[in-house]
Amino acid sequence: MPHPTRDLPLVPYPRSIEIRSGEPFRLGDGTSVTGDADASAAAARMLRARTGLTLDGTGPGVIEFRLVAAGDPESYAIEAQADGVVIAGRDRAGLFYGMLTLGQLVARDDDGWSLPAASVADAPRFGYRGVMLDVARHFHPVETVKAFIDRAAGLKLNVLHLHLTDDQGWRLDLRSRPELTARASVTSCDGDPGGFYTAADYADIVAYAAERHMTVVPEFDMPGHTHAVGVAYPELAEAPVVTDHVLEVVHAFGGGIPAAGVPYTGLAVGFSSLRIHDEATYDFLADVLGELARLTPGPYLHIGGDECLGTAPEDFAEFMERATRIVADLGKIPMTWHEAGAAARICDDTVGQYWGLRTPDGIADERARSFVRRGSQLVLSPADTTYLDMKSTTDGPGLTWADGVTTVERSYAWEPATLIEGVGADDILGVEAPLWTELVRTAGDIDAMAFPRIASAAEIAWSPAPTDSTARTWASFSERVGRLGPLWAAAGIAFTRSPEIPWADASAAS
Repeated sequence: MPHPTRDLPLVPYPRSIEIRSGEPFRLGDGTSVTGDADASAAAARMLRARTGLTLDGTGPGVIEFRLVAAGDPESYAIEAQADGVVIAGRDRAGLFYGMLTLGQLVARDDDGWSLPAASVADAPRFGYRGVMLDVARHFHPVETVKAFIDRAAGLKLNVLHLHLTDDQGWRLDLRSRPELTARASVTSCDGDPGGFYTAADYADIVAYAAERHMTVVPEFDMPGHTHAVGVAYPELAEAPVVTDHVLEVVHAFGGGIPAAGVPYTGLAVGFSSLRIHDEATYDFLADVLGELARLTPGPYLHIGGDECLGTAPEDFAEFMERATRIVADLGKIPMTWHEAGAAARICDDTVGQYWGLRTPDGIADERARSFVRRGSQLVLSPADTTYLDMKSTTDGPGLTWADGVTTVERSYAWEPATLIEGVGADDILGVEAPLWTELVRTAGDIDAMAFPRIASAAEIAWSPAPTDSTARTWASFSERVGRLGPLWAAAGIAFTRSPEIPWADASAAS
């Protein structure tokens, strides 16, 4: 009798899985991996690395990858029985995700490597399943970004939002405005070294992501978070607005008081602004966004709009209205943080990204709802559950401004369709987990902050809602994540061994 299972190390959990009573499929030297050329080659590499077997087709057993016409975008199905395994995908992304589930199902027993007799039917809940990496506060080289792409794609996440600019630095070299990297890319937070990507570097990142079915969404944050622009082109920036809050952050974290024309290496926010009423500002936007659009094959350009505390509300609205129009005229879909919802005449198709807390907030929620009223959608990134730079334990690394410590359990305990009153599942484009890098210097820091909480965001974005899946519980999720620990360790992921998770012994991966 087929029966569902919730104890396999599957994250994100599939829409449907049944483990059958028949004999498992056994992998051995000589097993064939055939079918779609790209998927079968990738699966063979993955399985060889996982098992050490020689999968050269000289022995019994076949794993076949097939493209099929039926199903939702990114969907796949797996049929595994003793005499073979078939992975069918609606598209190549579906085949890729089927391969990932195959890799989580493969296990070692006393007789070698096997795959249980199983039937899987799976498709994502949301089309946008993202992570964000801030490379402005601390610059991270191409190889580190690629490693993060591998880790995110391995959890069926399909968007990399690159936060390329902030007060501390501008990280993409542009022919139209060369002073941005010549003068405003040399430092990071705390005076650490800076850096930037050439156009070729950026193209390399975009192509690497695309090979793993991830879309890059680049962000130039404006009109606030633009102190670096003023370092490069002082005629475009207003003088810093130093509030009591800025002084409090400087007192707590150092970095000095921001000064016009001087690179900023502190953690304070909200003090910078472009000159809203100067046409030179919009010439600058046309240059930098035009070049970014030409370099970016994906549909979205993110233009920020958060924490513009040094900009008058009416000026902020004027800027966001003009900036979203520039993006739309370039043939791209504008994305902004939810504050831009306060601007009455931003482009109707602008996608808003909500970063408020789960606690109802009249102002933030209303700004978020305005995107839906215009006929667009939201990406949800509630800071107290999805922000990967928050502390996961009281004595661990990270920040606590998003309502204190964000435990792994709290990162899992939210439902997108009930987050904001009046915003239902159909109004949600997807979910994104941002990683801000004020305190994140290295690839190891990225791993330690992202894992295991990135898995919460991945399951919430991909899997059915808790009301539609008996596996969508903290007890099930924590057990499944714990059983993935050995695989993460074998892959070189320097994850945090949260005491909330029952981690499996390392021998489970071999």
